[in-house]
Amino acid sequence: MASFPSPPLAAAAAAAPPRLAPGLPLAAAAVRRPSSLARRSSIALTAPANPLRCTHRRAVSPRLRRRTEAVGAASAAIGSLGEEREGCLSCFPRSRRRGRPGLARFAPCALPHTSGLSSLHSGLTGAKIRRRHILHAAGPDEPHVASPTWSETALDKHYVDQPIGKEELEGFLNTPLPSHPKLVRGQLKNGLRYLILPNKVPANRFEAHMEVHVGSIDEEEDEQGIAHMIEHVAFLGSKKREKLLGTGARSNAYTDFHHTVFHIHSPTKTKEYGEDLLPSVLDALNEVRRLKEFGVTMGEMTRYMDALIKDSEQLAMMIDSVPSVDNLDFIMESDALSHTVMDQLQGHESLLAVAETVTLEEVNTVGAEVLEFISDYGKPDAPLPAAIVACVPKKVHMDGVGETDFEIHPEEITDSIKAGLEEPIYPEPELEVPKELITQSELEDLKLQRKPSFASLSKEENVVKIFDDETGIAQCRLSNGISINYKITQNEARVGVMRLIVGGGRATEDSESKGSVIVGVRTLSEGGCVGNFSREQFRFALRDNGMRAAFQLLHMVLEHNVWLEDAFDRATQLYLSYYRSIPKSLERSTAHKLMLAMLNHDERFVEPSPHSLQKLTLQSVKDAVMNQFVGDNMEVSIVGDFTEEEVESCVLDYLGTVSAPKSSKTQEHIEKISFLPFPSDLHFQQVYIKDTDERACAYIAGPAPNRWGFATEGNDLFNVIRSSSGDAQVSESANTDLTGRKHIDVRSHSLFFGITLSLLAEIINSRLFTTVRDSMGLTYDVSFELNLFDKLDLGWYVIAVTSTPSKVHKAVDACKGVLRGLHSNKIVERELDRAKRTLLMKHEAETKTNAYWLGLLAHLQSSSVPRKLISCIKELTMLYESATIEDLYLAYEHLKVDESSLFACIGIAGAESGEEMTDDELDMGLHGMGPIGGRGIELAPQARSCMILFETTC
Repeated sequence: MASFPSPPLAAAAAAAPPRLAPGLPLAAAAVRRPSSLARRSSIALTAPANPLRCTHRRAVSPRLRRRTEAVGAASAAIGSLGEEREGCLSCFPRSRRRGRPGLARFAPCALPHTSGLSSLHSGLTGAKIRRRHILHAAGPDEPHVASPTWSETALDKHYVDQPIGKEELEGFLNTPLPSHPKLVRGQLKNGLRYLILPNKVPANRFEAHMEVHVGSIDEEEDEQGIAHMIEHVAFLGSKKREKLLGTGARSNAYTDFHHTVFHIHSPTKTKEYGEDLLPSVLDALNEVRRLKEFGVTMGEMTRYMDALIKDSEQLAMMIDSVPSVDNLDFIMESDALSHTVMDQLQGHESLLAVAETVTLEEVNTVGAEVLEFISDYGKPDAPLPAAIVACVPKKVHMDGVGETDFEIHPEEITDSIKAGLEEPIYPEPELEVPKELITQSELEDLKLQRKPSFASLSKEENVVKIFDDETGIAQCRLSNGISINYKITQNEARVGVMRLIVGGGRATEDSESKGSVIVGVRTLSEGGCVGNFSREQFRFALRDNGMRAAFQLLHMVLEHNVWLEDAFDRATQLYLSYYRSIPKSLERSTAHKLMLAMLNHDERFVEPSPHSLQKLTLQSVKDAVMNQFVGDNMEVSIVGDFTEEEVESCVLDYLGTVSAPKSSKTQEHIEKISFLPFPSDLHFQQVYIKDTDERACAYIAGPAPNRWGFATEGNDLFNVIRSSSGDAQVSESANTDLTGRKHIDVRSHSLFFGITLSLLAEIINSRLFTTVRDSMGLTYDVSFELNLFDKLDLGWYVIAVTSTPSKVHKAVDACKGVLRGLHSNKIVERELDRAKRTLLMKHEAETKTNAYWLGLLAHLQSSSVPRKLISCIKELTMLYESATIEDLYLAYEHLKVDESSLFACIGIAGAESGEEMTDDELDMGLHGMGPIGGRGIELAPQARSCMILFETTC
């Protein structure tokens, strides 16, 4: 069955049942395989595609011109589509599509949001959802009024209570699947097929994809890369796309094995471990053998079926909240494979109907058949595997030796498999799943002991809650000092997100504890235990209770966190492998050298070195993290579809009963952060890496203020503004001009630098792209990114360049020229208006998401960010609209672009490049967190430069 994806892609993938061809019976799902794709084109109309850019060119042969005709025709149809910073998704490995490796990518936004944060969507129903009822899509333009319920009796039984006759069962399973009621299909006279789907999210925007069923799989041996090249030529060959610059539209293209896709997102109208091979092989083999031999238990099947149905139910409730880009990707893939396309509600109904026919015997029979090619390997009657693939590194690090070649032979792999299959195996014990992490009696005892309550927010007045009517934001504070912000929305039906911010983060690390916070947070994640519960136990325990389940887990993390030695060892090894992988990447190596120079060897902003990791102990990392868990150093924000009574009850019950000690109000000790002074031979550096693929990249960086007008050494730049423009004070007041329009004096607003630097970033990005790339042809990709901190008294900008070895030096010089040329080549009103439109339309679209509001609420009650007030959120639109060119130049004066402030590093890869760096040369690494995920509710801890984040979805 094919039901639509939800906005949380991980949850959607987990919940989505298999797709079926149109009219196929349900029983055919297990045996149907997609046929080969015919070469055909189709276009679909229905929201946002990531504005990622291509970072490299590929060398190709001049042949296979017949590919050009197919892709060129598609390009002609979509040639008028535009984007603000074009690129190609195909050029990005999956691990890099969320940002440039080594350097954090921040969208030019005045206030921080969720860039770089990974919200884990579990697909759980909210606290107010009753299991037997889901939201029906009913109304004049909604065709669904049936109730797809999963009854209590059905959930409690083992799916085989009432046998069904064979003929009746076959007749049911042969019932054709329904087609999506809103999907319109058609074909033009020229043979172009089209699909149209009305979609509500995001509002006032559309998504269009032009798909040609030709890709890299069609290339001959001597034509590798030609499909990708043709996509680039077709996509970038027309100047018509420039007509949409500044309208908020974004277009892109990508090539995979069997598709070439051009797409646009637009408004509808402008406005490495050194371990032996054998243990890992044995673990995997034994798990497969266990499943084949013993199968799953009835309890396991019941839990997983329940989880699958709950995810599907959540999907059905979000039928009108799925972004167009997710719907469209799903439709195009399903259509290409001739699968039935159902909407979320139809998919849920089909799943409910099929679920009751599934038996434990069927599940284990199919599982045994699927797994016997591994579990029975080497036996005469075992099916032969198509291939045995071992992904191994070219080199490994050995203590005392350094980098050495890694060698393995096929016989070693097959011998390991055979040895593993001779080991005895036993069935796994049945997992005991608790109904809840905190029982009602335990909660009542806690409430009697801790006496949770809301405390006054003001010393002058006894006010325990502040509610802003315009934004719908409520603020309160618990008696243990924990600050609470929440906002009720209907953006995502019966779904909420919650984030705990703990002030301090890696900035609190000193010279003797480098890496302690980031390794500590990772240790917590690797352990995955709270109290007496394992990760698997609380995942399943927390699927039924929505919001209260999420608050229970957060309470357990704060009160009953578990620190395990083996988890600490894994976390340490993980960051050691991250560090040692730096020389293997051109981009990371180049960025490493840049950060090393610019931040004067400060390891708090990068990955800890092996020398620092060797100093750490389990106790030291635990102390580094837990010392920051102080009452008034923690802020919890909640955004979602809930009631005031629900959220405040959960806050009092589970956060109010946390025994967080109150701070002594002493300022956190943070060692000085500074940029490397000039002159120094480290202001310009180069990196060489041996590689068969010749390419080059470069990074240019320099100091900037933080979001609130503080610069290095703690200088308050508003004092400079006041001295140059009279006695203006930092305020947030708005006034009305003679025409009745509201107007803000941006220069006197606390968010002045956040607003003006965001607009500057848009303008600089546009100039870099049109000048360095389009006019001069020195680079394929160039971008300007801002990193503005909230709590640290500094920031920086980074220009990232992708080029060729012969052009990269000229590209760097050209980028510097654009950066410094704002005085000689003045900003004009047209550029400012275009930047405003882009940022305002982005802000308007993202206010429809819970995650964006979660970012806006960050630090709203933080004493270390005193200039962030509720007015900064309310007046954000007005601030953008009121900013002038003179305001931008005032901010530009504090963006350090002179030669003594700039840092640059060029990286070149090629066959003649130099040797790899050693551990001694790699004085520090680059920050990065591996993915943390799983089913059910789970907190996602992350260590940042100035805070620790815990985030979850409920």
